[in-house]
Amino acid sequence: MNPFILIIGAGPAGIGMGILFKQLGIKNFGILERDRIGSSFMQWPKEMRFITPSFTGQGFGALDLNAVSPTTSPAFTLRKERLSGEDYALYLDLLAEHYDLPIREEVNVTSVEKRGDRFVLKTNEGDYEADAVIWATGEFQFPNVRPFPGAEHALHNRYIDSWRNLEKGHYVVIGGYESGMDAAVNLVAYGNEVTVISAQERNGKKEADPSLSLAPYTWERLRIAERTKRLTVIEKTKVEKIYKDNNGYTLFLSNGKQMLTQPQPILATGFRSGAEQIRSLFEWGENGKPKLTVHDESTITPNLFLIGPSVAHDQAIFCFIYKFRQRFAVVAKQLVDRFRLSHDEEIFTHYANNQMYLTDLSCCEVKCEC
Repeated sequence: MNPFILIIGAGPAGIGMGILFKQLGIKNFGILERDRIGSSFMQWPKEMRFITPSFTGQGFGALDLNAVSPTTSPAFTLRKERLSGEDYALYLDLLAEHYDLPIREEVNVTSVEKRGDRFVLKTNEGDYEADAVIWATGEFQFPNVRPFPGAEHALHNRYIDSWRNLEKGHYVVIGGYESGMDAAVNLVAYGNEVTVISAQERNGKKEADPSLSLAPYTWERLRIAERTKRLTVIEKTKVEKIYKDNNGYTLFLSNGKQMLTQPQPILATGFRSGAEQIRSLFEWGENGKPKLTVHDESTITPNLFLIGPSVAHDQAIFCFIYKFRQRFAVVAKQLVDRFRLSHDEEIFTHYANNQMYLTDLSCCEVKCEC
């Protein structure tokens, strides 16, 4: 038996999984990308940077936080610590070329069906068939643009090319997590006044897991923005509705107050799971994430696997690259065992030695004493 495996998406998850297959010696696979390699990163606002720094620490067993394979480092390749979206897209493109990954770009998957034991994927190029599918579409292409009534009147940060291009004014940013604070500090840096409406309390319960609290890089920039006196943060408050008329935009807040703003409000309410494209092939949890087996496989569709930032198991959230890359080998191991694929078993040891093969999820409880 020589099964064919399809990876959908050529971002960090898809590229990372493709490299692992190559290193294992698996040849019968392909990667489909609806745009270009790393295209989501090319669409970041020009000012946006990774909140996780890159540093070449492989010589001492510390893998670059933004690497997607054990023997590569964006810091080493690009000689940069704080990567832009364009930087990271270049890194992924270089990896795809170096490892000669079988990627077909500009192939848009419109639907996935399970017919017997095989998958049929309908695309703009016609039908593709596969014995297993690994969904690696990420989240940036799927902004949460309708979190409340009237949200369509706001501008989601995903559609900002550069904060420099906005006319100066007093902006309201809706959302107080990473994307909201990134919007705020960049708007302030360009001379604007900014009010952030945040459901969270910034100085509430401290969480060591950066998936649950602001990153140190964000705190550093916030302190600079606050010293300008042009930044106001309204905490523990939600926007419940936006009404637009000739006077501007009226925001109805959960504290019973209303706020009128002239510039279009900025919506920083995050993103939806890319797996929603094939929603019926997964069970879904209350957290808005697909339910998965311990091998990151759909609980209702055998041989459909999920990799990337939408992977979650109970309290373990894998939304950062340095987290979700640790599950590539889990999926690959399941596939080589299930289909009895010839492979180099030492590669799994290599990945484990580089903190890229996580099977014990109990270690994901992050604690810091100080």
